[in-house]
Amino acid sequence: MHFKASDGLKIAYTIDDFSPPWKPKQTLLLLHPAMACKERWFSWVPRLAQYFRVVRMDLRGHGESGVPPQDEPLLMERLVQDVREFLAEIGCEQAHCVGNSAGGYILQRLALDSPRHVKTLALFASTPGLKQSNAASWVKPIRERGLRAFLAATIRDRFPPETDPGLVEWYLDQVGRNDDSFIIKFVTLMTQQDYAAEMGNIKCPTLVVIPGGGTVSPEFAYEPMRKNIPDVTVKVYPNVPHTICDYMARDCVDDLLDFLSRKIPPGEITFDRGIRMAP
Repeated sequence: MHFKASDGLKIAYTIDDFSPPWKPKQTLLLLHPAMACKERWFSWVPRLAQYFRVVRMDLRGHGESGVPPQDEPLLMERLVQDVREFLAEIGCEQAHCVGNSAGGYILQRLALDSPRHVKTLALFASTPGLKQSNAASWVKPIRERGLRAFLAATIRDRFPPETDPGLVEWYLDQVGRNDDSFIIKFVTLMTQQDYAAEMGNIKCPTLVVIPGGGTVSPEFAYEPMRKNIPDVTVKVYPNVPHTICDYMARDCVDDLLDFLSRKIPPGEITFDRGIRMAP
């Protein structure tokens, strides 16, 4: 499905819902990282859609969404506005928001600027902006070699050696479909984001899941979240590279559902006993 953003660009989205049809709906939004698309959540949806109306959108310039004109400036406020307009399109005032990497930067801004839209926030491999990272160094090799070749050459920054080779090839094929010029613009924008000083203003319950290998952003970059978000739960996956939502999907969903089962008031959603519960 698609809707037109207020500037006329086509934005693609998908809705999956296998929750009990006689119960009130709660919406869970999944927002993908840079260079990705909504299909990257394929292994998350079957479990989450048992409990929520799961909605996924392709960020502008990604997946099946339109690519803005090359001469048009790309602004964070425009990316956040796309999310607001998407929630309005599907009739949702407030959602549980889950972001991976750049998707999490956008959702942090949504939580800071439009807190009424964010019921809970879950951030996977998503620091308070990408300024404290090595991402600015990606631009030159992407421009010179192309996005797919760059990512193939740096694949150990994203996946451990034991990852299923089929998943790695699918990942490379999927990211290789992007427009390189737009991705350079997108990554450049993300490297300008730094919300560390604003973390105390995120008031909703927040889950922060950290890939401890620090292959894109160092673990210390997450400290403003750990110290300053009032209601924060922090999980660290030790010594693993950045793309945890792909090769550690089961663990990520376990921790997300555990977090939500604690933060959603009793009786609103009945979670299965099989969900891992920490003592």
